[in-house]
Amino acid sequence: MTLLAFGINHKTAPVDIREKVTFAPEDVSTALTDLTKNSPVTEAAIISTCNRTELICELEFPDTEAVFYWFGKYHHIEYNILKPYVYNHPDKEAVRHILRVASGLDSLILGEPQILGQVKTAYVQANEAGTMGSLLNQLFQHTFSVAKQVRTDTAIGSSAVSVAFAAVSLAKQIFSNLNEHTALLIGAGETIELVARHLKDQGIKNIIIANRTVENAQALAEQYNGTGIAIADMPEHLAGADIIISSTASQLPILGKGAVERAMKKRKHRPMFMVDIAVPRDIEPEVAELKDIYLYTVDDLTQVIEENQRSRQEAALQAEEIIENQVSHYMKWLQSLEAVSTIKNYRARADKYRDDLTQNAIKQIASGKNADVVIKELSRKLTNKLVHAPTVQIHQAAYEGRKDFIKIAHELLDIKNDINE
Repeated sequence: MTLLAFGINHKTAPVDIREKVTFAPEDVSTALTDLTKNSPVTEAAIISTCNRTELICELEFPDTEAVFYWFGKYHHIEYNILKPYVYNHPDKEAVRHILRVASGLDSLILGEPQILGQVKTAYVQANEAGTMGSLLNQLFQHTFSVAKQVRTDTAIGSSAVSVAFAAVSLAKQIFSNLNEHTALLIGAGETIELVARHLKDQGIKNIIIANRTVENAQALAEQYNGTGIAIADMPEHLAGADIIISSTASQLPILGKGAVERAMKKRKHRPMFMVDIAVPRDIEPEVAELKDIYLYTVDDLTQVIEENQRSRQEAALQAEEIIENQVSHYMKWLQSLEAVSTIKNYRARADKYRDDLTQNAIKQIASGKNADVVIKELSRKLTNKLVHAPTVQIHQAAYEGRKDFIKIAHELLDIKNDINE
């Protein structure tokens, strides 16, 4: 039995690599089933976000290469190409890794809360796919508990630092006064909702939200006195947008160079600020080649983020201490599983002694034998049966001078007298 946390993230791979190995939400179930069918993996969950793609697995036997091979084959990429960007954490390191991830300590934004929701989504998806067994279930439940403790006992989430916050901060650097500008937000998920909130707080003049499901766009836009439109209607609104921030789960670009080029002509080349938070990217990289376009990806937000997260460093140290302690708790629980079969077999044998002697006693009473005598005989025989094997082993250990065994027997059998008596 081997635990494995395997994948790539914003620290190990650039966006042009990360976008090639994402799992679309609708594909996760199929991928999990395929993984457990075609590798030694018996339990698995997939965490796939704009900053990371990870597999959390339990392996029947320690063949991590098979998992690596599956990952490359599934995404149609040679493993040698991915190898420089991949990390893998076995057993105790895997536990530490997922606790740090869920607590926001491994995020681009130190302490950001969104990742915990994404880990919970991975848990739900694995349950629905039937790849969440008892081992990973316990690990994820422990993870949720630890992440909650970190947020409760430290100030890791006290500062307003997030990818959304960083994007809006960067927009303010380009346009010092947002109350004269219009923002077009593509998507209607949690990140875009945070962007809308930050823009509104900064006094943005107009917000337009575009989404494939126009009802979702309209519902979100209403909260910020904005306008909701369908993605298909974006070309009509591009020229009027000074700020474009996109974060969808699309596997293909939504905004191309041609559409932006036409919009810029209508704008008479007034600057346009764009942030593509999505992985895979929503905006074609070639858009950056256009004059008066300021296009940033999630990787470009690092400097802004670093300036705003220094206050969380002390809290992060406290969180690391909590996590280290909780890693030990989980590993001890894992070790305890080794005794489960022994305990089951021991109890089953005791149950058999009891059942056999009880049936014999019932027969004796039914044949007319005195019940008091039968019960006393039953208790004597049951006691002898239960203590026979331990007694023989203790005698043998004493004969061989194995004082350590005698000491363990005292602890195991809860015998309080001095071991030398």
